[in-house]
Amino acid sequence: MANTKQALKRHRQSLKRRARNRAWKSRVKKAVKKVRLAIEAKDKEAAVVAFRTATSLLDKAANRGVIHKKNAARRISRLAYHINKLN
Repeated sequence: MANTKQALKRHRQSLKRRARNRAWKSRVKKAVKKVRLAIEAKDKEAAVVAFRTATSLLDKAANRGVIHKKNAARRISRLAYHINKLN
């Protein structure tokens, strides 16, 4: 456990950040899962709608530093590829 005042404060901050990052990651995962389920069901309209929200959440998570920017870009690219294959 931390001994100094500064270390205690840093620990509190890390716990807050961890909780915030976990919340964002779960939001992103749920959005991506909705897209994947729509793709598996071959429902292009639902997939496109879910893809818009997932793209927005992935970009926001990347801007906040929750995930890496290239990680977000890769996930968006892969989802778009599968949606475009539905034709």
